[in-house]
Amino acid sequence: MVALIVALVMKTFLVQVFVIPSGSMEQTILIGDRVLVDKLTPWFGAEPERGEVVVFKDPGGWLENQHGASTDGVLLRGAKQVLTFVGLLPSDNEQDLIKRVIGVGGDTVECCDEQGRILLNGKPLEEPYLAPGNPPSRQPFKVKVPAGRLWVMGDHRDVSADSRFHMGNPGQGTIPVSGVLGRAFMIAWPVGRVHQLDVPVSLSSVARAAPDPGTARNVVGVGPIPEEPPLVMGVLGILPLVGRRVGRPGR
Repeated sequence: MVALIVALVMKTFLVQVFVIPSGSMEQTILIGDRVLVDKLTPWFGAEPERGEVVVFKDPGGWLENQHGASTDGVLLRGAKQVLTFVGLLPSDNEQDLIKRVIGVGGDTVECCDEQGRILLNGKPLEEPYLAPGNPPSRQPFKVKVPAGRLWVMGDHRDVSADSRFHMGNPGQGTIPVSGVLGRAFMIAWPVGRVHQLDVPVSLSSVARAAPDPGTARNVVGVGPIPEEPPLVMGVLGILPLVGRRVGRPGR
């Protein structure tokens, strides 16, 4: 009982482990990696900053619900619900994604300059975290991020169904700060890939602009939306062995 209570407190307020099911953040985060997500600092009013990798709830229309009907019996289904509630099993109902914050409220994000670089408040970005062979974006766009919202993109731009592909949705591609579950600050598994996820200076050093409630957009030639897995599965990391036994890599 003590272990379950500790597990529930950690999952809700402190740190949660998420299993990465897609390649949209390669080469920074690979399929099957376990990332530690800080869920504590948002409780103290901290908001995501540019360059941070964040896990957030689907703001609506980003994911398709692909879960089939359960064939578990009543007792097994009940046991799974309890273990999922405290974070010891992955949830089949969570609709979470993971991306990098490129723009915050007030920022103007645009693709692209003559060298093909993303412009942030008119300043070209150096993005060393991009997957090899990927341009910063193949889709032209221009957006002014409203207050209280974020513009997010995957590091593997060619396969990431990020803000660029949802500009026709409510929020015009941006996501609400209130939907962010926390910042991914470390890869915790496998052992050979354990390292901290740093914030790139090229993003954090750009001067902030004054936010306003409007969002301007100019999108040209957006192609088919890449497939995005329906969830990033949350697992509690109370012990490394627990994470290893109950976590399952996504497709």
